[in-house]
Amino acid sequence: MAETRYAAKLRLARSQNIGPVTYAQLMARFGTAEAALDAIPDLARRGGGRAPKLADPRAIEAEMAEVERLGGRYIFLHERPYPAALAQIQTAPPVLIVRGDLALLDRPLIAMVGARNASAAARRFARELAFKLGAEGYVVVSGLARGIDTAAHSGALDSGTIAVIAGGIDVFYPPENEDLQLDIAERGVLVAEQPPGSEPKARHFPYRNRIIAGLGMGTIVVEAAPRSGSLITARQANEFGREVMAVPGSPLDPRAQGCNQLIRDGATLIQTVDDVLATLQPFDVPGIKEPDSMYRPEPASPDVEASQRKTITELLGPVPVPVDELIRESAVAPAAVQTILLELELAGRLERHAGGKVSLSDPS
Repeated sequence: MAETRYAAKLRLARSQNIGPVTYAQLMARFGTAEAALDAIPDLARRGGGRAPKLADPRAIEAEMAEVERLGGRYIFLHERPYPAALAQIQTAPPVLIVRGDLALLDRPLIAMVGARNASAAARRFARELAFKLGAEGYVVVSGLARGIDTAAHSGALDSGTIAVIAGGIDVFYPPENEDLQLDIAERGVLVAEQPPGSEPKARHFPYRNRIIAGLGMGTIVVEAAPRSGSLITARQANEFGREVMAVPGSPLDPRAQGCNQLIRDGATLIQTVDDVLATLQPFDVPGIKEPDSMYRPEPASPDVEASQRKTITELLGPVPVPVDELIRESAVAPAAVQTILLELELAGRLERHAGGKVSLSDPS
């Protein structure tokens, strides 16, 4: 029975037009993945489009068999051992594929990121800081990229480290980190959002970064150029209400400009492990209260009137707008607005953006 329930959840998560926010809304509204899957065609019709293509049950069975063959397992949102801190973010992944020592997920986690082309001094600093954080009981989270990520994982390998990768759990990227990835899969935790066999694409890295930021009590940036992926991770950590820490560097080194900018914008300057410990002390993450947390269907929302759909659709355009602004400008009840947005997304007419913003999809 549990395997059937998990297969339905995975099928819902893998279906067309079903992102993290839509998944959570469907589960909250219908209580089970099976009921949500049955309701999708009618919801899409109300949104003015065709029903999205649902994942093939045979493909789901094949994926689950491949994950098992690879020695991995699935963890689902709001069910143990899904990390409580990650479950708090609005775009929490519905399902993760993991391999390794899952007990590490219950320990205090801290993210460390930085430049791929990091200086030798920065790599040494990251490796030593990760080692000292591990000695203090923290598990270091990073993205297994070249440079700072590799140094952070290496420094924390003996005490515990978590690598969040952009591709499938069986894909080695970068190739030179294959041995390190295998070591982490055995001694730490390897985390992937994409199915096995997925080659990492450019669009996957921001998704990976939000998992890194969401897992950590805070994020440490050791070296980063302006507009780098590390700064995206730091920005996401800040949006999630987590601490952002940065190591200062020479203004003459372009690789230090991102960290110096973060400090100027309010990030905590750190130079030692004691600086990090002092910054993290006040943080507290509530645990998952229900060991086998089940979604509970919400009371049926009132029927949405055609005039309300028209009002919301007319307020939307190609420029992303906050959902709160739609509610304020339309004077439509929040529950009705969320229902309309859900219908539009399932119909392929809506895109969701960072910061709780939405826009109409490009018809082309």
